[in-house]
Amino acid sequence: MNFTHHQLEKFTIAVLQKIGCPEEDAKTAAAVLLSADLRGVDSHGVARLSGYVRLWEAGRINPTPNVQVVHETPSTAVVDGDAGLGLVVAPYAMKVAIEKAKIAGTGWVSVKNSNHYGIAGVHAMQALQHDMIGISLTNASPLVSPTFSKERLLGTNPISVAIPAKEQPPFVLDMATTTAANGKLEILQRKKGQAPAGWIQDKDGKSTTDPLGVKDGGALLPLGGDREHGSQKGYGLGAVVDIFSAVLSGANYGPWVPPFVAFLEPHPNPVGEGLGHFFGAMRVDAFRPADEFKDHMDNWIGRFREATPIDGHEKVLIPGDPERELEAERRAKGIPLLTAVVDDLRALGDKLGVDWE
Repeated sequence: MNFTHHQLEKFTIAVLQKIGCPEEDAKTAAAVLLSADLRGVDSHGVARLSGYVRLWEAGRINPTPNVQVVHETPSTAVVDGDAGLGLVVAPYAMKVAIEKAKIAGTGWVSVKNSNHYGIAGVHAMQALQHDMIGISLTNASPLVSPTFSKERLLGTNPISVAIPAKEQPPFVLDMATTTAANGKLEILQRKKGQAPAGWIQDKDGKSTTDPLGVKDGGALLPLGGDREHGSQKGYGLGAVVDIFSAVLSGANYGPWVPPFVAFLEPHPNPVGEGLGHFFGAMRVDAFRPADEFKDHMDNWIGRFREATPIDGHEKVLIPGDPERELEAERRAKGIPLLTAVVDDLRALGDKLGVDWE
């Protein structure tokens, strides 16, 4: 069943205000969540709303945080999220990076004491309207085993890079450093489907297609799946995200990252404060004139679109194309939600006194 963007946004804002978020913060957080649903990243949209409420009920989310810069240089900063919603902390930190870049050419911000921040891409895309390249990274629940390990030591640790163009739509990379994000497993669990081979290993380190494999003690696999297919590269990328997001800022890293998933408890002996993010903004004209760069980005994108497709495929896509096309469709036709997600949201509304309709 489909629902309008406006209906879901209104419901989300009301729920977040019920847990104590100020109206502006609730609007900011709802916009981030709904951007995921609009762009087809259903695993990170309103389906996650009850998860944020669960963390608030556990005392792990501060609905009225004092988000602030606690250390800075002309081009860098560390932001303390004060245990706020990552959906609110991340937009604040990205704005700091952009303001730094306006002055210094580039801006780099590492964040501590935050929570799950939604999809990485929406934060990187904030830079586009300023003729800047945006970068967004975050560490996440420790559900991923390094290559050759059975232990869960890393998160899905996504990377997003948004690059402006002129006539062409922007280039927007938004990817997990695992073969698949945990949210994809949650969708399969709701659909009662099987996971493709190479996504998960069981508790003994053997490949499994059971979408409950991670809950049963197994782990998600780094990008590549196994050593023969390059998993050490995904492991390396996830490690870099963890270090930039947390070791650099003073957040928790590795197995100490406070989990978003309900089946894991926070580590009893944290090594930092909350969860960590990392943001970058680079002024294009710090390197070459912005119009000149964007002309060449148009040329780059255009040439890749003209690449000869293999049999059975209509065209070669540019990172950001599928999400952009889905957003246009969903704004026109509504956002589809699985029955299990609708039931969960209705129950959440009933619990908090928010009318789903």
